Order: sequence, then C-alpha cells, then structure tokens
Amino acid sequence: MGREKIFKFKQFAVLNDRTAMKVGTDGVLLGAWCPVDGMRRVLDVGTGCGVIALMIAQRNRQALIEGIDIDKESIAEARLNFANSPWNNRLTAIEGDFNGLQTAEKYDLVVSNPPYFTNGVLPTGDARTTARHTATLTYRQLIDGAKRLMSDDGILALITPTDTEGDIIEAATFSSLPVRCMTRVIPVEGATPKRTLWLLSRRDLPYREDTLTIACRDGSFTSEYISLTGAFYLKF
Repeated sequence: MGREKIFKFKQFAVLNDRTAMKVGTDGVLLGAWCPVDGMRRVLDVGTGCGVIALMIAQRNRQALIEGIDIDKESIAEARLNFANSPWNNRLTAIEGDFNGLQTAEKYDLVVSNPPYFTNGVLPTGDARTTARHTATLTYRQLIDGAKRLMSDDGILALITPTDTEGDIIEAATFSSLPVRCMTRVIPVEGATPKRTLWLLSRRDLPYREDTLTIACRDGSFTSEYISLTGAFYLKF
C-alpha cells in the first residue's frame, strides 16, 4: 500500500505522489478508529496527503477539520485532495509548525499519526525522514501542544509503534493528559502487537485496554478489521 500515485477509497481519492508520507495502514486505522461523534473542530497533526482528515470528514458530516504539516509538498497535495473531496467546504490545510500553532477556538479532537523514530542516527535532506523522525516533533511536544489547543473535554487520538508505549505513558503523565484507551494492533492472528492506538483526555472516560487483529492466519482479513475499515476500502 502507498506506492500508487492515486489511492482510491469508496467516497474519495487521494493523490499521494509528492507527500513525504504515503497512504498506509496506520493512518487508515487511526482515521477509522478515532472517536468523531459530536466533534465540531478537529486538527490532524502531520496531515501528509490528508487521508486521516478526509476519513474524519466522511464519518462526521458537521465537523470543521484542519490538517497541519511542516512539509510544503505535503500541504500542496493535501489542499488538492481536500478541494477534490465531497467535503471541501469543511477541510483546511495549514503549512506550518504545530509547535507554534495558535488558535482562538479550541479543538474537540486532535489526531496524529506522529513521527516514529526516537533513536538512532538521523539522515539529512530527506522529507520522509523528517516526517518519520521525532527530531521535529517529540511525543512530549505533541501531547503538550494538543493539551494546549484542546477544549477541556477534548480528546487526543494517536497511533504509535507498540515499543513506544512507555514513552507515551511517561509523556502523558508529565503533561497531565491521562491515557483513557489503549488498543494494541496485531498484524496477523497469533503475532505480537506492532502498533498501539491511543486516546488521551482530561475527560473522565472509563479506562479501556483491548486488541485489534488485522488478518487471520490464512491471510484473510478479520471481521473486526473489515467492520472498522469497510466504509473506506474498495476491497471490502
């Protein structure tokens, strides 16, 4: 997934040729999983080609959704994708640094498929590396910034590698934005989880931990994965 210049979903299509981060399973999982009911203003941090923002626009027909990205090419592509979608009047793409974002009205939902690599050597001059490395936006900065920009009952929804769970819990604790839900994503039945979906909020939500399995051992998709993403993928 993600090599195609145009990726077609059931109700929209995205050009993802110029963006640093292509359409992938992680973004689709988050866009389908995050809570959207009652959300009036939504911010997608590191929007890339805008796929998560578009998915939320499909799921919530009233929300005003903004996607922000530091990468100029990504924002240019997101603007095209937003303009060509059925929800173009509710979608805005902002080129800029999330750390410096100011807004008069708070967001009800902040969502992000954030940079991944917290360790190791950072190569230079590569937009994909910038998009995937926490050198420009650490988990702590992301959580602190979301808390600053969210309404009192706002929710932050993330997807991260499972091996970063300790980092996220630590950052959430220091930011006083409690973890309310953790869903560990298992790629194939019987395998260890590779990703974790998170909900963080000051709202007093009941704590929940569960799992989501994408594929069965025979390679077919599980009913829970089809149920989650069936409104988007053409193959379901």
